[in-house]
Amino acid sequence: MKKFMNSVETMLRESLSGFAQCNRDIVTLDSGYRFVRRRQLAPGKAALISGGGSGHEPLHTGFVGHGMLDAACPGQVFTSPTPDQIVAAAEAVDGGAGLLFIVKNYAGDVMNFSLAAEMCGANADTLVLDDDVAVEGSAQGMGRRGVAGTLVVEKMLGAAAESGSDLAALKRLGTAVAGTTRSMGVALTSCTVPAVGKPTFDIGDNEMEVGVGIHGEPGRRRVAMMRADEIADELIRAIVDDLGARAGSDVLLMVNGFGATPSLELHLMYDATSRQLSGRGLKASRGLVGNYVTSLDMAGCSVTVTLLNDDLTALWDAPVHTAALRWRM
Repeated sequence: MKKFMNSVETMLRESLSGFAQCNRDIVTLDSGYRFVRRRQLAPGKAALISGGGSGHEPLHTGFVGHGMLDAACPGQVFTSPTPDQIVAAAEAVDGGAGLLFIVKNYAGDVMNFSLAAEMCGANADTLVLDDDVAVEGSAQGMGRRGVAGTLVVEKMLGAAAESGSDLAALKRLGTAVAGTTRSMGVALTSCTVPAVGKPTFDIGDNEMEVGVGIHGEPGRRRVAMMRADEIADELIRAIVDDLGARAGSDVLLMVNGFGATPSLELHLMYDATSRQLSGRGLKASRGLVGNYVTSLDMAGCSVTVTLLNDDLTALWDAPVHTAALRWRM
């Protein structure tokens, strides 16, 4: 294993320190390294708080700032943050208009964020995201996993919160956006967790894992490498069939890298998936390509599709200024 680090034990703290220094105009790092929060808080605004295990950067710390999250709690690599971390973050950004915890559907995250919400009282609510269609039956473990669609929900809820939506309205909106967002990914290699020091799973040079999770969880099946158009066809077919998308619909298409896939290949996959959407009568009127919800050093990508209407398009287009996502329209 080759990693830029001094030790496994100090890796997260040192990374958070570097992140906060580089983005000091946007974020502030808690002195105990428990959370990252917006430097400029907005009193009277409902606060959005998320988090999860590290190793998925820039999720979630990279999405703290105007138009997205108010705070993010990073756990150790692939390990949920603790309830006391989450409560500390909530207290730091509570502007008196309520707290919404945005949670990916993993057992540790759901348990710890739910405990934190109880500790915060009636002022807090929780939104659990489960956009991964690779998990075909909800009876499998915790059910569907929360993956790259998390970014879409955080962006749209962030815009709504900036415009003054209250806690109840944000919860309804988040549920609606999650209900029209689906994702699925493929891995070409495993990732290597620093504390373990070896790949999470073995995969042949001519193989790929279809439907892999962002922690290296197994997918639907292991297959021989396919052409990009064949991969795009399988991913889009699974996503669109699950969404029940009607021809003529506008969609947001995101191709997300898992950490080790170059932009050259990610944009090629955007071309391939957008052609698959067009063939089904769907128009990708908005798009995003890049490494946003990663799995350390895994090679591969995921595809996320969100059905759009005028209101959701406006929320996506609304100004955002974070370390990892920023635009003004």
